[in-house]
Amino acid sequence: MKNKYVHRQLRPSNPKKTIIRLFGYFKFSKGLFFGGIFFIILGAVAEIAANGMLSPIIDTLVKGYNKTTFIKYLLIMGVLVIFVSAGQYLGNLFMAQLAQKTVHRIRKDMFSHMEKLPISYFDVHSHGDLMSTFTNDVDMLNQSLEQSISQIVISTITVVGTFIMMLILSPTLTLIVIVMLAVMLFSVRYIGRKSAKNFRYQQGALADMNGYIEEIMSGQKVVKVFNYEERAINDFSERNEDLRKASTQASTYGVMLMPIMGNLSYVLYALVSMFGAFLVMKQSMSVGNIASFLQYTRTISRPITMVSNQLNTLFAALAGAERIFNILDEEVETDSGDVMLVKDDAGKKSSCWKVPKEGNGYEYVPLKGFITFKDVDFGYISGQKVLKKINLYAKPGQKIAFVGSTGAGKTTITNLMNRFYEIDDGNILYDGIDIRRIRKQDLRSTMSIVLQDVHLFEGTIADNIRYGRLDATDEEVIEAAKLANAHYFIKHLPHGYDTMLTTDGQNLSQGERQLLSIARAAVADPIILILDEATSSVDTRTEKLIAEGMDKLMEGRTTFVIAHRLSTVRDSNAIMVLEHGEIIERGDHDDLMKQRGRYYALNTGAIELD
Repeated sequence: MKNKYVHRQLRPSNPKKTIIRLFGYFKFSKGLFFGGIFFIILGAVAEIAANGMLSPIIDTLVKGYNKTTFIKYLLIMGVLVIFVSAGQYLGNLFMAQLAQKTVHRIRKDMFSHMEKLPISYFDVHSHGDLMSTFTNDVDMLNQSLEQSISQIVISTITVVGTFIMMLILSPTLTLIVIVMLAVMLFSVRYIGRKSAKNFRYQQGALADMNGYIEEIMSGQKVVKVFNYEERAINDFSERNEDLRKASTQASTYGVMLMPIMGNLSYVLYALVSMFGAFLVMKQSMSVGNIASFLQYTRTISRPITMVSNQLNTLFAALAGAERIFNILDEEVETDSGDVMLVKDDAGKKSSCWKVPKEGNGYEYVPLKGFITFKDVDFGYISGQKVLKKINLYAKPGQKIAFVGSTGAGKTTITNLMNRFYEIDDGNILYDGIDIRRIRKQDLRSTMSIVLQDVHLFEGTIADNIRYGRLDATDEEVIEAAKLANAHYFIKHLPHGYDTMLTTDGQNLSQGERQLLSIARAAVADPIILILDEATSSVDTRTEKLIAEGMDKLMEGRTTFVIAHRLSTVRDSNAIMVLEHGEIIERGDHDDLMKQRGRYYALNTGAIELD
């Protein structure tokens, strides 16, 4: 099957490297790891010794019964059986705890690393794909760590120990075993390679389907409005069919190993029985020896059969581990800034930038909110510019508006101010300081953004408002809600500010969610405010309700407004009209109307924004 999911498995391509890296996590739980290995080895060695006791026990019964000797051998075997049971139980217990601690740390590392990734990473990776890695891949890895490691150790000790005992009992029969084991190992290697490749396909197809489900579930209203149900079902069916085919091929090779290895082990047992009987008749081996050798034959083939039965889980886990390490190998968002934000004596309001001088000491620059763009070029993709030679300035307390068609670069300008992306050329100055010198955390702490697409978190309304500033008091939260004119509707909810919000605030109206996002920005008390079409999803009545609050919120702050409704930008100090990444007109409302250019045409209805 030609598979479209191969691209999901880029790094690491070497399974050995993946396994070594995975084992590197065991250093954090050395006690569990070495304790588990010790008990597993103890159980495996005890089992080999117990099988060896069959020879003297049977020979004692056949050659001449001696009660004392017979009881002694039985007691020794009983002790060995206890060691086998205790070793297996404690070994599996330690390995289960090791697996849980390892997966716990991997999840922690993944989430911590993901929070440090740049915005550009999430632009090209679907949420469903990431969720599949956090759930399916990690769960498969957990299952494999609990089972496969102990099986591999047991198999290795058992095969080596059993092989030594076989050589002691009969080198001739051991040669037959070696030939059959070579056939078994060849089968495992050939089928294993096929299975590993198809399990990578399966994990990729599963991630793709999960991503599609997440996308459709979050957009159910759009699906219903545009009667997209049949098309969505068909698209899902295609992905589901791709997953079925990938899973079928992976499982086909996976389940093929068990019966093949089982039948080969029966053939080996039969061959050893026939040749062993011949050696017994020639008195080259005792009956007890052949009984022990037959037991060893079953023992040495069983680990190979067990490992082959674990290959389904093992290969799926390796595919998942590759995807996990792909995330961990992504480069985190770098920050080379050396300019910090210094608090005043009260520790509440930002007061100035602490700028290192070339020699020694620092220069303290007052925080005012003065933004300047100088010949800024930027493109999300190399060679494809989104912004071209952008020049503008926003003095402290000014309101700057951006108007233009979709894709003109309005939102991109605000993204660059936050350093979500780094500019290709030019300079952006904040209070005269190149923003690339300012630490990102300090830079972003001076800004608040109200987006068109509101995202709220599960929790109370108060918690969601407080997300803007975690140390805000209840009084400050209420004051921010009043400023955004959200206090009225909150007080009429059953539990007021303690009302629990469902996923993304779906138990509120779109307008109410927007009011909460404005309150969240207000409680942060920023020096720079960015409103990215903040009222586009609010009805006219609600827009009037928040107009006064917005004016209070913008008072004394440098504000950047992106709006399709031109009525919301008429009082701006300056309006920038953008098209194709360039500022084609600038000025206040009256100036632009006198120019009779694009802004004039938009206001008079001669043209409309697309």
